[in-house]
This record gives sequence, structure tokens and C-alpha cells, in this order.
Amino acid sequence: MSLRERLGQKGPLKLVSTEIRVDEARECALQDLKGRVHYKVIDQTDLSLLGESPTAESEKELETVIRSVVDSEPDPLSQGERENLVREIKNEVLGLGPLEPLLADPTVSDILVNSYNRVFVERKGRLEKVSIRFRNDQHLLKIIDKIASAVGRRIDESSPMVDARLADGSRVNAIIPPLTLDGPSLSIRKFAVDPLKVDDLVKLGTISQAAAKLLEAVVKSRLNVLISGGTGTGKTTMLNVLSSFIPRRERIVTIEDSAELQLQQEHVVRMETRPPNIEGHGEVTLRDLVRNSLRMRPDRIVVGEVRGGEALDMMQAMNTGHDGSLTTVHANTPRDALSRLETLMSMAGMDIPDKALRQQVASAVHVIIQLVRLSDGSRRLVSFQEITGMEGDTITMQEIFKFTQTGLDERGKVTGHFGPTGIRPRCADRIRSFGIELDSGLFSEHRQGGGL
Repeated sequence: MSLRERLGQKGPLKLVSTEIRVDEARECALQDLKGRVHYKVIDQTDLSLLGESPTAESEKELETVIRSVVDSEPDPLSQGERENLVREIKNEVLGLGPLEPLLADPTVSDILVNSYNRVFVERKGRLEKVSIRFRNDQHLLKIIDKIASAVGRRIDESSPMVDARLADGSRVNAIIPPLTLDGPSLSIRKFAVDPLKVDDLVKLGTISQAAAKLLEAVVKSRLNVLISGGTGTGKTTMLNVLSSFIPRRERIVTIEDSAELQLQQEHVVRMETRPPNIEGHGEVTLRDLVRNSLRMRPDRIVVGEVRGGEALDMMQAMNTGHDGSLTTVHANTPRDALSRLETLMSMAGMDIPDKALRQQVASAVHVIIQLVRLSDGSRRLVSFQEITGMEGDTITMQEIFKFTQTGLDERGKVTGHFGPTGIRPRCADRIRSFGIELDSGLFSEHRQGGGL
């Protein structure tokens, strides 16, 4: 039986189809009108007066010009459409056009533009499509170029991929044809204006209060920490939180592909890689910056993420007096993190035996923190492991805290508990030597915390 027969009437189906076509036609007409008004506004406005930081007065003058141009258009508009058009044109001139409402929405953590008319966002760990769209591929490409040029980077056919950042530190990645088949693609990982603190992670259920105390003690006692996790698990957020435990008297050097860290200490030197110029010269890699940082008298080295030969230099730095350093790596388990670290170190191009690489890792890294994004979108610290040395050719570890998932509740939320395994870490003596006293029952197996 057809859908029409099941519904028992033909009218509503035709009406819905007609309404959809009318809405699409109206949307296209508004987009065309927006483009015409935009160009007229640019012709009538001295954009140099707005500068990089427009004042309230200059913004008001711009809005007056926009309203004047909109009023002069013959197309009939409702009051709501008129106000939306004025706001969108203002965003085009001063900001990033259609992206501005999403950037201003505090519930949005990721903005994913698959093509000019397909935009998705992530809210609370879940992806959803939004109605916002660009006029065409050229409009989206213009916004991408505006983002890239603001940080001295470029994107064109000769360099069709770019990593950049927004003024607030949000991370941006863009890729354009011929590498993409459906037009330009843009991904933005938003960062909160006020970075999350350890208490926020405890409230969100990412970590337990007991684990938070141990993490603080680990950082203050200058143990080297490797944060492991997949994409979107909160590695950079955790790196920010751990960095907040570093004493303010210490000198910190941060090294990143695209500056994201938001350290609150005063004595911080921030460094960022640089891509090659149009002639293919002038590239500065993570490895170059890690090597240079060793000459800058750092107390702590914080690398946003190791993903190449710089892993070898990072391990050597951790082994030669720069203890208390922090970094992240993409991996699904702590054991995978060690294997990936070994692979990255071999990419340095030096002929070092595998066992020697593992010995470097075993002596350099003290703690591995594993983060996971669960099926309900929540992010959790699921394993806290301590490296204890080597047995033969294998790096040995012991798990101090772990998260055990027990199921899902009626709302689809993951249930489980996070707590100690009953093993006392070897680093407890070092922590005590730094004058930090931990609760004697912190590592007792019967003590469970952080349940969902």
C-alpha cells in the first residue's frame, strides 16, 4: 500500500511539497537580497574607519547605513526578516557572517561545515544539523580566507589545507577543492571564554574528587604526564586543567601547531608552528620549537600534541632535567599510547633500536591518563596508569584508578563508577617528598567515587 493510500487523502501531500518549494525559493531570494545589500553597504562605507576593533559608535554608523540600504530595496520584507537581514549583513562586514550566531552560542562546542548548505554543530557531545547556511561555495571560501589571513596563513589551490585559530583561541581547520569534492569544508573547535577548571570537571563527572587530588599532586611533584585519547575526548581541556596546577613561580614554555592552551600563569612563553610560504620555504615545525625550547631555560615544557619526530626530542627533554612536562597523544588505550609514542619517535629519522626507544619512554613518562567520549556524549577519565619500568622488551604499567561502565539509564546516559583499583602508586613516595600529603585511604579498593 502506498503512502497516499495509507493517509487516505492527497491534498496534504501536495500542500507540504508546495510549502517546501516556496520556503526554498524564499530562502534563495533572501540570500540574493543579502548579497546585493552587502555589496552596496561596502560601496557606501569606509571600512578603514572600523579598524580591527570597531567602536560602538562606528558599529552604530554601520548599522545605520545597512538599514538605509535595506529600506531602499524594492523587495517586500516582514519586520522579522528585515531585522535578521540587518544583523546578518553586520556580521558579514564585522565578523564571520553566518558563523557568528554559532560562535556566540555557549552551548555549541564544535561547528562543522560540510558544504555551504550543510552545517552541523555539536551540543553536549551530540551532533545536530542547523538551518544556518552560506550563499554558495564562494561565500564560504571568503569566510575561510578571512579566518586564515587574520593569523598570517593562506589557503588556495596550491595550499588547499590550513590550520588556524580565532581571536578567542578556537581551533580552525579548513580544506578546499580539489581535495574536497563537495566544495570547501570548515571545522571549528570552540573554546570557552572562561576555561574549565578542575572543579568544573568534577561537577561534569569527567573525573572524581579523589582523582582530581591525585592529579594535582602529580603535577606539583613534577611527574611527566601523557594525556591519551581520541578526537573530541577533551585532551586539550585536561591539559589546560593540569597546567593550572603548575606553581606560578615556574617558567612554562608551550608549543602547539595552532595555539589553543589558555594558561593562567604569568611566566609563560607561547610558541606556535609556522607553515611554509608560497615558495615552500620558512616552515617551522613542532620539532624545531621543541629543540629551541631547551635553550630557553624552561621549568616545564607543555606540548599541545605530539604527532611526529618531535616525540623523540620531547622524551629526551623529560629525561634530561625538564621533569614535570605535559603533552597529549591520539590513542584509544594507554597501551596504544605507548605504541604510538614509540612509532612517532622512530619518525625522527634516527636509527635507534626499538628496545632503546621503549627504555626512553619508560624512564621519561611517569603517568598516562586515558580519556574517552562515551556513547551519551559525555567525556570521562577512564584510566589512570603509572609506568613502573620494563620487563624484558615490554613497558610495564599498573592501573591506579579506572572507570567501569555498568549500563545505560532510561535517558540513555551511561552509568558506572570510577574509583581506585587498590594499588598504591610508586610515585606516592615522591609526592610525599614534595611536602604533599595524600589521604591514606585514597587508593583503597573499597573506596569508590565519581559514580554516574
